[in-house]
Amino acid sequence: MPKRSEEMLADLWTSLLLVWITCVPYTSMTPIISQSKSLQTGSTALLHGLTEGQRVLSRAKRGWVWNQMFVLEEFSGPDPILVGRLHTDLDVGSTPIKYVLAGEGAGTIFAINENTGDIHAMKRLDREEKAEYTLTAQVINRDTNQPLEPPSEFIIKVQDINDNPPQFIEGPYRASVPEMSQVGTSVTRVTATDADDPVYGNSAKLVYSIVEGQPYFSIDPNTAIIKIALHGMDREMREEYLVVIQAKDMGGHMGGLSGTTTVTVTLTDVNDNPPKFSKSLYEFVIPEDLGIGKAGGKVKANDRDIGENAKSTYNIIDGDEKDIFEITTDTQTQEGILRLKKPLDFENKKSYTLKVEAANIRFDPNSGGPFKDTATVKIAVEDSDEPPIFSKPMFVLQVDENAPINTVIGTVTARDPDVTSSLVRYFIDRHTDLERQFNINVDDGKITLAKPLDRETDTWHNITVTATEVRNHSQISRAIVAIRVLDINDNAPEFATEYEAFLCENGKPGQVIQTVSAVDKDDPIQGHYFEYRLIPEMLNNPNFTIKNNGDNSISVLAKHDTFRRQKQEMYFLPIIVTDNGNPPMSSTNTLTIRVCGCSREGIVQSCNVEAYVLPIGLSMGALIAILACIILLLVIVVLFVTLRRHKNKPLIIKDDEDVRENIIRYDDEGGGEEDTEAFDIATLQNPDGINGYLPRKDIKPDLQFMPRQSGGPNGVDVDEFINVRLHEADNDPTAPPYDSIQIYGYEGRGSIAGSLSSLETASSDSDQNYDYLREWGPRFRRLGELYSVGESDKET
Repeated sequence: MPKRSEEMLADLWTSLLLVWITCVPYTSMTPIISQSKSLQTGSTALLHGLTEGQRVLSRAKRGWVWNQMFVLEEFSGPDPILVGRLHTDLDVGSTPIKYVLAGEGAGTIFAINENTGDIHAMKRLDREEKAEYTLTAQVINRDTNQPLEPPSEFIIKVQDINDNPPQFIEGPYRASVPEMSQVGTSVTRVTATDADDPVYGNSAKLVYSIVEGQPYFSIDPNTAIIKIALHGMDREMREEYLVVIQAKDMGGHMGGLSGTTTVTVTLTDVNDNPPKFSKSLYEFVIPEDLGIGKAGGKVKANDRDIGENAKSTYNIIDGDEKDIFEITTDTQTQEGILRLKKPLDFENKKSYTLKVEAANIRFDPNSGGPFKDTATVKIAVEDSDEPPIFSKPMFVLQVDENAPINTVIGTVTARDPDVTSSLVRYFIDRHTDLERQFNINVDDGKITLAKPLDRETDTWHNITVTATEVRNHSQISRAIVAIRVLDINDNAPEFATEYEAFLCENGKPGQVIQTVSAVDKDDPIQGHYFEYRLIPEMLNNPNFTIKNNGDNSISVLAKHDTFRRQKQEMYFLPIIVTDNGNPPMSSTNTLTIRVCGCSREGIVQSCNVEAYVLPIGLSMGALIAILACIILLLVIVVLFVTLRRHKNKPLIIKDDEDVRENIIRYDDEGGGEEDTEAFDIATLQNPDGINGYLPRKDIKPDLQFMPRQSGGPNGVDVDEFINVRLHEADNDPTAPPYDSIQIYGYEGRGSIAGSLSSLETASSDSDQNYDYLREWGPRFRRLGELYSVGESDKET
């Protein structure tokens, strides 16, 4: 027999033995089904295989009801496996009894022999799918199907066997641990699960071991904690390890099932390596015209660590003129970049020697740091052709406004710093002097005036002057020249604004009419001071006088209270304003004074002569508003009357206004003056017959106004014809009402000459489409609107 079958058979016998020991304590038997789940006194169902004497002994001494049966999982024999037997005291042979089974799996998984009470498992059971089944057994009369005992509930438990291997649900695992960790340092923990019953036997008792990964790591067989097992594990030597872990059930004994998983362990970096320069001496050649902040060379200290542990900072710790250079760290490449802090001068110093240090940023006290390294840097300065250098970076010059042309404003100077000095030429950058107000001497740098300047237009002029070597025109330097325009007294003062004063008719003598101040475009150093006076012709002005307020302003006062608008509405007062410049400047300004009507409180109400005739308290604005309201009311009344008349107008066209009564189409051309016969009413009838004649139906016929005619052509009587048509119209239910529009289909037989009228012709304007006139452009849009016929026009 194979080893696996022997193990299963041994487990089966062990399980049956445990069931027997559990089910038969001492010498008492255990009832399976009864009327209650406590102590019983009635009929009892016993396990299959018990002797009769045991049944008697069981009836004599009752024990606690045991209501469980066991069946081994994964049993796959040729016949259904017997789970147990139900028995009752009523089964004595004389009573026709029948055992009935109900509940979970009854009839499908479990079957009962209705005669003997044997219960069999019909299918292969899996405890991991369902561990127990709850069923109900009952004894009934086979003939009447009446219950002989109440139903009794019992449980069938599926007994576990070791048929599931351990599984690592969360695997494969990844873990990390710092390099150089001590032996016994915990790395991670793995967990395996077993679907077998953990409380029965050792089927789910797991033991862990390392299959692959020694001697670097170890694992606790019970807790599954992985630990460091080797001292001095260096990341720089090996960074990653693959560990295979096995979990075995049955406590690790032979015959147990096992499962494996992998754990990838990564050693994380610690700062245990110093930075190291690739060489101890670096040499660079830097041109003297290298710009400030520009890189002159690069050094690099390599570090075997990674990440933050590999980052270093660079410093200049020694050397001559070390304040001329600085070294910075490139965070991307971890290089030290040598830069200029001050300009180099080949003529003064041709070489430099520096000592550079590289040190780790992060310090780990357990690794024996701090870690540093040094190197020597030698720098040779290379001579370059330098541009001229101005004596000042910025020149400030002054010039009086209105100074004459060619006045020398100032001088700028520059020199060539090279050993082989070159002559310098000066020029003005005309982009900064678009109006060409200044000139410069190309040899000596004297700046002169090319156009007169006005301080009131521009106080400052900023121009750029260039200095160029005569030997090398590409060497150019620039300097800013700021020219300040100094003020001279060349502007006369004037009123600060265009004043217009108002004078009340009922004002008092000495009343202040207006306060006047002046402004001056000039800007004297000692400040402004203005003098006001009336023109000589107005010194004895009978109406007004002025008073100095002491703050460069004056007040205009009235001399009397007899001002009237009817007498004079407006006064003009010329005032002379003089400044304190050298020489002084003056101007004459005129103040306009209006005479106005004011309230008792002195508030101006009206300044026009026409307003004097208005009622008291009624202004011109109020009068305009009243007139506008009256006009608006009149317009509303006219519109209302027009709408009412239009509404009362009858819809039926009067006979004398109906164009259809005035225009008659017929083909009788007449005989001219020789035709003396009266108009024949017979022209209204159709000479071709009365069938084609359609009388009017929009107006109800009135027979008393119908002209009578004894007869017409072809023997048709007009009166009889009209009566017939009238009778047909009155009795025709489809005829339109009398107020509808009728179409006359009778037009006569026509004439050789044709109709002289354009009405009702095939080429009438109403049939023409003039929409194309709109597409000819804006000039023809109005013409298109006049000739286009809408739907409302067609109906009309």
